Amino acid sequence: MTETAAESVPEDASPSAADATFWADVDRHVMRYGTPFTPHVITGASGSYVHTADGRRILDFTSGQMSAILGHSHPRIVATVRHQAATLDHLFSGMLSPPVVDLCRRIAASLPAPLEKTMLLTTGAEANEAAIRLAKLVTGKHEVVSFTRSWHGMTQAAAGATYSAGRKGYGPAAPGNFALPAPDAYRPDFTTPDGGLDWRRQLDHAFGLIDAQSTGSLAACIVEPVLSSGGVIELPPGYLAALKEKCAQRGMLLILDEAQTGLCRTGTWYAFERDGVVPDLLTLSKTLGAGLPLAAVVTSAAIEEEAHDRGFLFLTTHVSDPLVAAVGNTVLDVLAEDGMDRRATDLGARLRAGLLDLRERHQAVGDVRGRGLLQGIELVVNRVGKQGSDEMGALVTRRCLELGLHMNIVQLPGAAGIFRIAPPLTSTVQEIDRGLEILDQAIGEVTPPFLQD
Repeated sequence: MTETAAESVPEDASPSAADATFWADVDRHVMRYGTPFTPHVITGASGSYVHTADGRRILDFTSGQMSAILGHSHPRIVATVRHQAATLDHLFSGMLSPPVVDLCRRIAASLPAPLEKTMLLTTGAEANEAAIRLAKLVTGKHEVVSFTRSWHGMTQAAAGATYSAGRKGYGPAAPGNFALPAPDAYRPDFTTPDGGLDWRRQLDHAFGLIDAQSTGSLAACIVEPVLSSGGVIELPPGYLAALKEKCAQRGMLLILDEAQTGLCRTGTWYAFERDGVVPDLLTLSKTLGAGLPLAAVVTSAAIEEEAHDRGFLFLTTHVSDPLVAAVGNTVLDVLAEDGMDRRATDLGARLRAGLLDLRERHQAVGDVRGRGLLQGIELVVNRVGKQGSDEMGALVTRRCLELGLHMNIVQLPGAAGIFRIAPPLTSTVQEIDRGLEILDQAIGEVTPPFLQD
């Protein structure tokens, strides 16, 4: 028996007749796909807010699905969509148009050499699928390494490289997938004499295990510079360079997945810039379309040439679509003209200072981490033992929503509830402060009964 419409809505909600009909239709006709539906009927969105059928405005601290970096319904994006939809929206996959070629050229101009060849696709999973397929073809190998807390998508190769969720119940993944321990400084497995994370020893140990399991066919390592769905785990300075060296020693290609970190969110145009490391392949998605389905794989001319010579095939219905490519060009315009990298740095510093203040005043806030406007806080019931509580995290999330703030909490095995905080880059200082105020109130109201001595 399916749940009733009333069960789809929280107990404290009083849906109108129209809302009751809406949730009844949800219950009867909408397939559930892994995340609970937010218990509000969303009828619009603008700037940093989404609007509900009952007239509420909810501050969006997730930028939609971590994508709407320019906020919702940005006027220049709206204008581009209107113009392009009326002019040229979709083509046969072998046809090219000016928006597509312009965007490929401009992405290359924003990146260091030798990244200069781009393929435009739709989603992050699709881009990662293509990147892994490229790496396997070019190297002639098939084994792929990724982090234990990774999320790269739900298509075959991307799902095989995803370890944070979604592995159970679907039968065997493709052979040759190996997990690399995420360098979690808050919960270190290898420690320095002062108790910090000894990531070099961790990395050496991990590749020793990978080498022992490998059949000699290591093709690629795919990682995020900041593991977002994995709990906002930032790679320590020096880690990325050491990882690339490990890959080079084994003839592997390094793929960086910057779905959420790319295009100014972390305070630089690309998160890998901080480390001075250039990947062999780069994937972009969420932020490139600013909420519309646009993704990219970027690589060197040499890798692209080798793949082409070997017959690389990745035809999709919406490869090189002009409508979303035009949107991508507008996104790059706004990011550059409005100095969004500097804005993310400044707003991110304000957001982080506010989160650190919450940690000082609330025992439930165990850790604050992240970069720019991608920040995370980990909730615990005991700071010494670092135990979490799924119930506490869920109740804080719910209370935030009641107070007008949409938050996303990640709950992973062996970790506590971790909030991913990623407001639009267009947020105002007042919106950042308001979000912090609501979070402060929610944590203060919910967490005290859960705290342990």
